[in-house]
Amino acid sequence: MTFSTNRPKLLRAGLAALFISLSAGVAAAQETTAANSPDTVIATVAGAPITEADLAVAMADLDQQFARLPEAQRRAAALSAIIEIRLMANEAQAKGLDKDADFQRRLAFLQLRALHGETIEKEIVDKITDDELRAAYDKQVAGATPVNEVHARHILVKTKEDAEAIIKDLDAGGDFQKIASEKTDDPSGKDSGGDLGWFGPGQMVPEFENAAFALEPGSYSKEPVQSQFGWHVILVEEKREKAPPAFEQLKEQFRAGLLRDKYFALVKQLRADGDVEVKDPTLKAAVEEIEKDQQ
Repeated sequence: MTFSTNRPKLLRAGLAALFISLSAGVAAAQETTAANSPDTVIATVAGAPITEADLAVAMADLDQQFARLPEAQRRAAALSAIIEIRLMANEAQAKGLDKDADFQRRLAFLQLRALHGETIEKEIVDKITDDELRAAYDKQVAGATPVNEVHARHILVKTKEDAEAIIKDLDAGGDFQKIASEKTDDPSGKDSGGDLGWFGPGQMVPEFENAAFALEPGSYSKEPVQSQFGWHVILVEEKREKAPPAFEQLKEQFRAGLLRDKYFALVKQLRADGDVEVKDPTLKAAVEEIEKDQQ
């Protein structure tokens, strides 16, 4: 049984996820080529060279497919993929498939998407500094109001009368943990003496939380506390001020947040400066709604 009121937070997906994945691919390619000369030829197909730089791009682009493979196998799998791609591409060109209008449109879109990723990498990712990350951390975390936490135990019973009887036992010197193990209706509390561990504001139902935070360390509730789960007798073991997470723990989260914010800021600027016109009224309204959500 649990008394927590926490709910998982849903993360927003969409263009932000796309731009992060694209920028991550570029960064991975750069990292992979760092160990070897990008111009080193590692294979040829019909006389055309395949270089370390080509392999790095393929490994970055196909990273999810090869993620579980050891490094040596990833390189071999990526090279095998390049060879297959080159052979198929040569076959397509020999048959004139590269002249097809639909192919040309897809090719043009892929080039635009690659340029989109390159802009993100050069104009956003590369320009985020540790000073910016630290400033964002200081503003949101280090400067936030400290959060108080409580370490508490409880005994849960079905009726107010049962809870009052337990309080009388405690007043007479009864051991809280022993009574909890014997009488609590909370299955998780029988083996732990009713221990709930540490919790902060918003993690318990309001009635329970208010009563627990009102108690001093070492004291128990003198009146039964009712919640949707039944009647509680609460013992507060300790209180503390929870320290904020260290900068290094949250650094990458703040980086992702800055990436998102800077991305949408750049998109907003480019939309304002660009000559964009959507002809279809219904489609225009839908696009404008998306833009509104992004802002």
